[in-house]
Amino acid sequence: MIPQGGVLSQAIEVGEQPSRTWKLDVDRGRVTGMTDGIDALRQAVYKILQTDRFRHLIYSTDYGHELKSLFGRHPSIAAAEARRMLEEALTQDDRIEAVEGISASMEGDRMVLSFIVVSQYGTFDAAMEVS
Repeated sequence: MIPQGGVLSQAIEVGEQPSRTWKLDVDRGRVTGMTDGIDALRQAVYKILQTDRFRHLIYSTDYGHELKSLFGRHPSIAAAEARRMLEEALTQDDRIEAVEGISASMEGDRMVLSFIVVSQYGTFDAAMEVS
């Protein structure tokens, strides 16, 4: 006997997830309360950019970056790939709408990236150094 019915005819609404999270004091290595909104997003960007992709099993394979794999490549190729990798890493977060004004430069044995994060909470400038 094959079951009849059981079709879900109700529309399911997906609401916005709250961005409230623990506030990290990176300098002292402590959790210092809670944060929300654009400050929580700044912290999320920082954490994404401090995490090597595929390195830690606790994170999904979409979390983190692969920028260290660019060392040893021609500087112009590395800069172009860095822009793509940075945008790919950050836009995995649903709160981030775009990453604009990405500037990538090789300075000796390190890469310096600066960019603007556009989110549902507003925009902010960010930078990172990969060595």
